Amino acid sequence: MTVEQQADVTVIGVAGEMDLVSAPAVEEAALAAPISGTTLRLDLSGVSFMDSSGLNALLRLRQRVSGEAGRLVVAGLQDQPAGLLRLTETYELLTATGTVGVALPDQRQAPSPV
Repeated sequence: MTVEQQADVTVIGVAGEMDLVSAPAVEEAALAAPISGTTLRLDLSGVSFMDSSGLNALLRLRQRVSGEAGRLVVAGLQDQPAGLLRLTETYELLTATGTVGVALPDQRQAPSPV
């Protein structure tokens, strides 16, 4: 996992599986990020598998971010995680952004390991 803090956006890059073992670490990283009035961008391009624990973590993060007048952006979904979000009818809820100017994964500079 990597975390990069920019002026109005925190980018958390996740790789591997997002499951019962790893989902809590994603939530912990997000808890450390300032959320109020900013964007939390989860770059999941490195996540090949997500189970219900990962989905629940995303939904809890969305609720927290919304409660603090922030925005959650989920980006870079591979086939299986995207399929899970579609199956559970949460795809649009978690990926609809309307955000302009948020750094894409290949535009990030020197992410710090977490």
